[in-house]
Amino acid sequence: MAKLGKEGVFIVSALLIAAIVALGAAFPTGFGNVANMALSATTHYFGWFYLISVFGFVIFLLVLAFSKYGKIRLGPQDSKPTYGFFSWVSMLLAAGFGVGLVFYGMAEPMMHYLEPPYGDVAPESAASARYAIQYAFFNWGIHQWAAFSVVGLIIAYYQFRKGQAGMVSNVLSSVTAKRPRLRRLGPVLDIFAVVATVMGVATSIGLAVLQINGGLSVVYGVPNGTTWQFIIMGVMFVCYMISATSGLDKGIKNLSNLNLIICFVLMLYILITGPTVAILETITLGIGDYLQNFIGMSLRMSPFENSEWAGTWTIFYWAWVIAWSPFVGTFVARISRGRTIKQYVFGVLVVPPLLACLWIGVFGGAAIQMELNGDAGLAQATSDDLTSALFQMFGMMPFSDVLSVVALCLIFIFLVTSADSATYIVSQMTDNGSLDPPLMKRLIWGVLIAAICLTLLSAGGEDGLKGLQSAAVLSALPFTFILYGMIFVTLRELRADRKAMLTALYRRHSDTPVGADAFEAETLADEDRYRRAPGVKNRRINPR
Repeated sequence: MAKLGKEGVFIVSALLIAAIVALGAAFPTGFGNVANMALSATTHYFGWFYLISVFGFVIFLLVLAFSKYGKIRLGPQDSKPTYGFFSWVSMLLAAGFGVGLVFYGMAEPMMHYLEPPYGDVAPESAASARYAIQYAFFNWGIHQWAAFSVVGLIIAYYQFRKGQAGMVSNVLSSVTAKRPRLRRLGPVLDIFAVVATVMGVATSIGLAVLQINGGLSVVYGVPNGTTWQFIIMGVMFVCYMISATSGLDKGIKNLSNLNLIICFVLMLYILITGPTVAILETITLGIGDYLQNFIGMSLRMSPFENSEWAGTWTIFYWAWVIAWSPFVGTFVARISRGRTIKQYVFGVLVVPPLLACLWIGVFGGAAIQMELNGDAGLAQATSDDLTSALFQMFGMMPFSDVLSVVALCLIFIFLVTSADSATYIVSQMTDNGSLDPPLMKRLIWGVLIAAICLTLLSAGGEDGLKGLQSAAVLSALPFTFILYGMIFVTLRELRADRKAMLTALYRRHSDTPVGADAFEAETLADEDRYRRAPGVKNRRINPR
């Protein structure tokens, strides 16, 4: 295994995925049951470990951002961000969770309204409405981006600062290289990341195809079934293959910018035409409840109660994001070159969660207000069919058909960008971390992901997809330990990096006072060198 090259990782990954999908397609019910049982056992015995780990990732990132390492850039110290802030944020959302947010943005608060977290309050009441928004904000907030942020930060640091391939195995190479028995783990880690990524992406795309089918059914009476799901998948496949041939800077970037604009337009329309004041109050109250109860929700379990809520929602989410962190983190790293660690942490850990809370506050808040102020039937619609609940809400608003079409376009474009970014990252993972993986490899992975979706949709429908999802989430447990190793190695490298910068400054400017901050010291050194230049007398320049 240690001698596997990049083509070996590609071949073994593809064969493993094909075997898992074949098993899921041949025995969709049994495969789903076994995967769900294994996932339930894992979350039951290690749920506490997931909660502590993800909360620890949040603390680690915030401390790192404010530490002496916060000014280190993900690239050469004089580099500038590759992408502007708007494009960067839009591409962050395009990495896969934009489509999930559209899927659950209205439905999840409604589900918590029907079945309040931990059974703390009465269902379908004002108290459960408040609780629903609070926990929806929590589930889609800072914690969800913590694992992505950790992986993205570490990969970007090694790829752009250290000049190494952006692979999980390369990050840990300083540990495995000194231990011959551990060298074999390098390709295993890369294969592990590829398999988890492909299974997770295939699941998300398949579930979104079901939502598009549900929306078409509500708006146009299109039947829910395999035929239309195949048509939707086929159109999407053609679009993301075209996007893949356009490259990262054109295809994904332009589509992501378009999607973020559509998101803002939809939110603004619902805010204006819906119960505006109530929505704004809901967002304000929700953010207050979220921040006030941040630590308590982060570590809450129910050892003295018979509640399975945490395992069904929060712990499952945390396992899901850890399992997906190799994909999303690697993509985030790819688009974050040139930013400082502090800029990166606050950009990734604050902006997408804030946008998620605004989306949930607008759509979830509007739906709950409709339900509280009259029998809108949205609670029952959500309970009956999660995929069409959003479109049921649109049916109660002005220009409902236009709204539904815009939402369908939004979901579709998110699907295309998610699939395109996934094929790019998986191709990079199976091409030794290349920043420009071969187009043929991207096309092959695009075909395989589409084939997985179609196979499982035809064999088991939503059950088949969720069985694959459960199997993918199981990878979170071992990868959490890998994340701890990556953090340890990176902290050691950051210390060495800073020490090297200070040492170089002392050698170059032996008579210049150098403080503890290498970046301020560099500025002082530049000033001193400028003042000593011929023709310059006691003149100061503004620090950079």
